[in-house]
Amino acid sequence: MKKFFKEAKGHLMTGIGYMLPLIIGASLVVAIPKLIGVAMGINSLDIYAEKEGFLHILYLLEQVGWTGIGLVNTVLGGFIAYSIADKPAIGAGLIGGALASNTKAGFLGAVVAAFIAGYVVKWCKEHIHLPDSMQQMMPLVITPFLATGAVAIIMGVVLAQPLAAINDGLVSWLRDLCNNGTSQLLLSITLGAMIASDMGGPINKSAWMAGNVLMTEGIYQPNVYINCAICIPPLAYAIATIIKKHRFSPAFQEAGKGNWVMGFIGITEGAIPFTLVKASRLVPINMIGGAIGAGLCCLLGATATIPPVGGMYGFVSVGNGWAYLIGIIVGALFIAIVAPMVVDFNEDTQISEEISEDDIEIEIQI
Repeated sequence: MKKFFKEAKGHLMTGIGYMLPLIIGASLVVAIPKLIGVAMGINSLDIYAEKEGFLHILYLLEQVGWTGIGLVNTVLGGFIAYSIADKPAIGAGLIGGALASNTKAGFLGAVVAAFIAGYVVKWCKEHIHLPDSMQQMMPLVITPFLATGAVAIIMGVVLAQPLAAINDGLVSWLRDLCNNGTSQLLLSITLGAMIASDMGGPINKSAWMAGNVLMTEGIYQPNVYINCAICIPPLAYAIATIIKKHRFSPAFQEAGKGNWVMGFIGITEGAIPFTLVKASRLVPINMIGGAIGAGLCCLLGATATIPPVGGMYGFVSVGNGWAYLIGIIVGALFIAIVAPMVVDFNEDTQISEEISEDDIEIEIQI
């Protein structure tokens, strides 16, 4: 059972990994026309749907982005199924994801449909044995038909309404949580600390995955805090190698140069070599910095009405983008100032703590 859940988590992460480029591209196509409209004093481009001219073109571009965002569950379902059983499962997974959107079963429905499609195909491969002359029918006809049929019966007939009810309840509760000031602040602090804790490990990954799950349901606010915190640790050590240069060996000073880029685009793994020098001291400092940055981002009013884009440049997709940037900079400055005070990063005076590969799992997050 433990093996199954580990595999299931991997399939889910694969689906989310394929979904993210869709979200990022579509979000930017929505965000840029919106920003141009706001710069022209127009809060909504919808009133230009039936008009002509430049603003109508902006409206059309924005609608293309929203079309992409509407495909999130479809793509998620298709690629989770693909991860489980390769190409024969992808069609049924795509259908299941689209069905989840149509029946309002949402992310939960897309995941269930994808696992049905994937494991039906996997079962067929293992248990249905045809003569050699008919083998080509398996991936083209038999497995797609059985998988799609299973999705149609289980999702379309049996589970559609129960999953929709569960999904609606969860979404309503989460929306209320995001709209409550105190709860939202606690949420931002928690997510910020989790993201900065193990930089690609299981805690970080849990927060990141939760944010992307909520994003598929139109709840974008948590991802503002997640994206903010992702930038903080690598940017912090880049700054530290400049303001506290004497506390860093030449090798770490060189590594700090690369962290400027990693902090800008949002790759937390850039902070791992620094943190491993004295993880028992630096992990808590990283977590406090992530929590401060995300919490300040919340207090200053950074908001998301469209899926926010990661990295420092993601401020273009965030309402009050300046608050997002301030949160990143303040959180990074905290770590940059405190970390060199408690740890000397000169290699000849500091012995790195031993941490196994299982403690920190590297994964790029954008």
